[in-house]
Amino acid sequence: MLVKTFGSTLIGINAITITIEVNIDKGIAFFLVGLPDSAVKESQHRIVSALNNIGQKYPKKKILINMAPADLRKEGSAYDLPIAVGILAADEQIPSEEIGNFIIMGELSLDGNLNPIKGALPIAISAKEQGFKGIILPKENANEAAIVSDLKVFGISNLKEIVSFFNGDIELEATQINTREEFFNQLNNYEFDFSDVKGQENIKRALEIAAAGGHNAILIGPPGSGKTMLARRIPSILPPLNLHESLETTKIHSVAGKMDKNIGLITVRPFRSPHHSISDAGLVGGGSYPMPGEITLAQNGVLFLDELPEFKRSVLEVMRQPMEDRIVTISRARISIEYPANFMLIAAMNPCPCGYYNHPEQECVCPPGLVQKYLNKISGPLLDRIDIHVEVVPVAVKDLSDIKPGEESLKVRERVIRARQIQDQRYGNSENIHCNAQMNTKQLRTICKVDQACLNLLKNAIEKLNLSARAYDRILKVSRTIADLSGSEEIRTEHLAEAIHFRSLDRESWGT
Repeated sequence: MLVKTFGSTLIGINAITITIEVNIDKGIAFFLVGLPDSAVKESQHRIVSALNNIGQKYPKKKILINMAPADLRKEGSAYDLPIAVGILAADEQIPSEEIGNFIIMGELSLDGNLNPIKGALPIAISAKEQGFKGIILPKENANEAAIVSDLKVFGISNLKEIVSFFNGDIELEATQINTREEFFNQLNNYEFDFSDVKGQENIKRALEIAAAGGHNAILIGPPGSGKTMLARRIPSILPPLNLHESLETTKIHSVAGKMDKNIGLITVRPFRSPHHSISDAGLVGGGSYPMPGEITLAQNGVLFLDELPEFKRSVLEVMRQPMEDRIVTISRARISIEYPANFMLIAAMNPCPCGYYNHPEQECVCPPGLVQKYLNKISGPLLDRIDIHVEVVPVAVKDLSDIKPGEESLKVRERVIRARQIQDQRYGNSENIHCNAQMNTKQLRTICKVDQACLNLLKNAIEKLNLSARAYDRILKVSRTIADLSGSEEIRTEHLAEAIHFRSLDRESWGT
């Protein structure tokens, strides 16, 4: 008897429906075809044990299973459940009439229990688009899949439950989630707040500007000056995720297997902080079986690279193209996959190997030329993509008890949101451009027009501070954001002066 069940495979962050054809005939053999990987081939042993442990018989007959489309590689153990259901239906141990109405996915334990899978949300979205009645998957993934409206999501704990369901012995209860209610209830659930940081008002101002314009920023300062503490609080001042961004972020983390159990929707902007020993594939994605990298997991959020010069140069260089195009393309012989990479880069570094170059109290012990050599670990093209360079000076320990708590993140965020609303109107007709940091050269000339006084200030700054030529466009973009924060339609001299202040590493005197 021939029976068809349906599962899904992940391509990038999207799912494609897989038809699992099970045919049982006379003889004794087991064939699994359709480009299965080792994990899929091993499913037979898990299925035999699971069926025996729930009181079902594994048919001692000739079993042929085809996974279509047969030219697409099938990976992972999530096909255990649809294959097991297909075998039972083909052996007429359960009715087969309703099976084709559901996408079925799940990894079996030897006792018949189900383990969670990756990519439940994109699989559910694909099931709805394909017109399936519902989806059956492990209970741990039910809340995540139930975000998709108008699709019945049944979470089960054991293979016996799905057998009883198709036999009509039990009724499964569909998981119900009010997506909008869950989204808005968790919208402001941030662990860190800017009010925790004492002093450092200049740095907070720089990060507020970065958040308002979507600018990349680098913090340079000695150990213990608060660089990491400040960076971790940036998501709390960024505009809250909208529902589309929340669903997109959830899809990415679902595919990567980074979702917490029983959490259906990611409602806060991600903050990713990889260690400096990370590989190229770990940062941008890829591997033998391509998976999203850290820059994709930071989609709609912050990628924080602490101790930037300690990262391998090759790892940093592969970021250059994604930072410009906001997309990562992973190409293999058989397939090409695109991952989104719209993130805000925040980097931190010591000013020199010993950490105390330009320190107000402690003397730098690095020999001549070593500071510049340390900085040269970061290439010019990468620095060119970082708009704001800010020096972090440590707060004296004796002054910590006297400084009042800082401004709350919520108040800073209100100003950031107002600035972003101005930019939304400005770039409403521009595709893939939503903030000042993303504007192209043509837009820069029209949006960032300045008067003669501003031009004179910019010219004098470049000459007197020995700023490099590449700083010109970056200064204009940052000054446009500063003007938006102040509610000004025009860029004024005070906006330019503040933007010039945040270009430390462009000064030719730095490190000499």
